[in-house]
Amino acid sequence: MHLAILVTNTDESAFADAHPRDGEKFTQFIHMARPAWTTEVYPVKDGVFPQENAQFDGVMITGSPASVRSDADWIAPLLDLIRRYHAQGQPMFGACFGHQALAQALGGALDKNPGGWVHGVVAVDCIHPLAYAELPDVFYLSASHAEQVSAAPAGAKVYASSPGCPVAGFVIADHVLTTQHHPEIGPSFLAALTEEMAEGLGDDLTATARASLSRAPDQAMFAEIVARFFEAAHRR
Repeated sequence: MHLAILVTNTDESAFADAHPRDGEKFTQFIHMARPAWTTEVYPVKDGVFPQENAQFDGVMITGSPASVRSDADWIAPLLDLIRRYHAQGQPMFGACFGHQALAQALGGALDKNPGGWVHGVVAVDCIHPLAYAELPDVFYLSASHAEQVSAAPAGAKVYASSPGCPVAGFVIADHVLTTQHHPEIGPSFLAALTEEMAEGLGDDLTATARASLSRAPDQAMFAEIVARFFEAAHRR
């Protein structure tokens, strides 16, 4: 399969320069499950979007420190593109910002996290079965977010929740899958990101995040879920 990666990550810091960018991270993530699949990266945060006639088997929308609710000039075109892909039945997977953008574009709502930042390896509860793959009752993913989906779009099924985040993932029909978390982020990058963000997170949350790193996130398991999602979408 050939997937488009819509990069929304606006971080251009020295920290970002020292680590793989999201196009590479999401490619490596899906290659955990399907190493032969190909990807094409579009930095939509720079106004670079797929042409209308571009052909893909699916789309992945990345995370970002930007807010979907901001007035950045690339966000409205991204939400319009999501609505167009949705109308076409294009399979779309969104993580963190991508999850929130899909919700906002398709009629859901966003808000700040009631308890402030969520950062570290978090437990995720499966509260609704997926049609194409079986999730464990509890699994673990990297997380880093200050906003979340407060209401899923009409017709969406919420399949996951996590502490302080009731809408931690949803599906729509057979062509939308989301997670509030960061399955593309592995232990080493999360550890580095925790130290980079420590001053802003504060002592207590930084200590909690550091402690959470003793459990590795279930990256490979979730990569298989995402791969099966795209495969199932093409069998419909």
